[in-house]
Amino acid sequence: MKNPLSTATRRHGFALLGVLIMAGISIAILAGIMYRGYTVSLLNQRNIDYNTCSIAAEAAVEKVFTRMAWDFQSYGVAGVTTRLSTYQAFYPTAAENAFWGNFVFSDANGHVNQTYVSQVGTYSGALPSAYTGLFTSNAPVYRIVSNAKLATSQYNVIGTAQEDVLLALVPLTTWAIFYNGLLEFTQCATMIVNGRVQANGPIYVGTSASLTFNSGVSTTDTLTAPFVDGLTSGWTPGTPSTWRTTFNAVPSYSEHVQSVTVSLNMTNSHFLIDVPPANEDPTSSVGQQRLFNQAQMVLIVTNTASGPNPTVQLKLQNSVNGQVPGGDPSPVILTYTNATPDFLRTNLPFLSLTNSAYDQREYDTNIITQINVTNFANWIATNDTIQGKLPSSAGVYPTILYVADRRTNSARQLSSVRLVNGARLPANNGLGFTVATMNPLYVQGNYNVQTASSAANASAGTTNTANTVPAALLSDSLTVLSTHWSDAVSFSSVYTTGNANYTATDNNTINAAIVTGTMPSTGTSGTTFSGGVHNLPRLLEDWSNKNLYLNTSILRLWDSNMATNQFRNPYGFSPAPVNGYYNPPTRRYSFDQNFLNSSKVPPGIPVALVPIRFAWVTPPPNTINYTNYQHN
Repeated sequence: MKNPLSTATRRHGFALLGVLIMAGISIAILAGIMYRGYTVSLLNQRNIDYNTCSIAAEAAVEKVFTRMAWDFQSYGVAGVTTRLSTYQAFYPTAAENAFWGNFVFSDANGHVNQTYVSQVGTYSGALPSAYTGLFTSNAPVYRIVSNAKLATSQYNVIGTAQEDVLLALVPLTTWAIFYNGLLEFTQCATMIVNGRVQANGPIYVGTSASLTFNSGVSTTDTLTAPFVDGLTSGWTPGTPSTWRTTFNAVPSYSEHVQSVTVSLNMTNSHFLIDVPPANEDPTSSVGQQRLFNQAQMVLIVTNTASGPNPTVQLKLQNSVNGQVPGGDPSPVILTYTNATPDFLRTNLPFLSLTNSAYDQREYDTNIITQINVTNFANWIATNDTIQGKLPSSAGVYPTILYVADRRTNSARQLSSVRLVNGARLPANNGLGFTVATMNPLYVQGNYNVQTASSAANASAGTTNTANTVPAALLSDSLTVLSTHWSDAVSFSSVYTTGNANYTATDNNTINAAIVTGTMPSTGTSGTTFSGGVHNLPRLLEDWSNKNLYLNTSILRLWDSNMATNQFRNPYGFSPAPVNGYYNPPTRRYSFDQNFLNSSKVPPGIPVALVPIRFAWVTPPPNTINYTNYQHN
């Protein structure tokens, strides 16, 4: 007879079985935890590798961008387009840092040790928020793509980076005031600035008058209020909270911003308006920047060796295959030797070469090349030679007139150019009209205040520029003369306040961008001051109780090379200078908002070269056309 198991024995067996089951479960859980830990470890390592590779790809993109930006700002757009193969061979190398030897770079097209670089289009419009208020037109957009992977990774993950780079071409007239160097509002009249302000140098804002900035103000240096102009009265320098200056933009102003690079040598930018040397190729990078080569009409006045009258050369040139007009292989050149006044009245009815006047600021007698703008407009529209080379019927117009008076003169004589009768500029379907000269420029009377369809002087005495065409004046210096100015009086009497011979009898309006030079401040006395931005347009008359309207963009790009006498504070200040030469008008300077329209930028305006990281994305590997990007 078998004895049944005791109840205690059965309980012990069940307990053992339970232990074994729990142990199995525990082992399974432990195995799961260990596997999960291993998997997480693998995923973490994979993620680390991916992030490392992505950073490497970004480094390759940034290496290309840095070199592209440098080439762009050094040589313009052409400096980039000719170097694409160079950029494509760029990637971080072990020679630069041993760390980069851990990676294999490619251009997302299967080419090892390459970076993808190609132009993907052009862009016209507003710039990103960091450049609020600025725009560009027909600026090239380049795409840079890099793929990178670790050479020894077991995961074969690929990091990617794609960046679209905008090489923005920003017309300088987008700024209300742009100074290449120190910008001084010191002791300025009451002024409200409604456009952006940029100085490649310090900005001085100290003034006893009211100074208001309604748009961004930026400087590569500092913005302060020092005492610099030699006046004994006025304000006391202090902190921004004590200045009589209001900043209404946000941010109010920026210091130590990057210098704005322009499409010309900023250390010798006067070359823009100079006559080029005889052996210079007009299609070279320098040649293309010169207004002499950009102009469709070039007027040169020189001495005649065998006669008392000057020699006049008129050159007509046009763009060929997209090159600047100066590259025209068959220009029309008209040369008139010993051009008498009677000859000019018949053949070049807009030109006078016998005028002269005394400039009490320069202590010089001006020998003047005078352009009657109305006569010029009528002449180019009807002259058979002009219409044969620049046929308006085919939409070809002279949008830039370059003038150079290169006559040699005696001591205390200065060759200059003067524009008169310029209320209406040449009609050319709204393309605009620019006058450029290497000489000091004088503008007498209203300029660009009406169009063919508007009433006479429709825009005079206002900030309304609806009845104007895009216009610019580029010169060594700029002096504004009233319609009452008399050349004869400038020799026969000395300026004094209230002298009726020098009294401006009407208001003046100039609607044009001003690109010119000044004599920079060299000290703190009344005769070593530049005159400040408000005196950049020079004056020679008593403008008391009169208004001077400038609807403009003020661009000071160079030191004057010809009109080099220093500014002297006029009568009305203490201490008064020995020789006064003007009393100021009520200055009504206003930024012409038309210049914010890319179709209304005056011809020949230099552009700022602004490389911008325009859009970025992390594309799938081996992809160069991923477009789900974000703008920077």
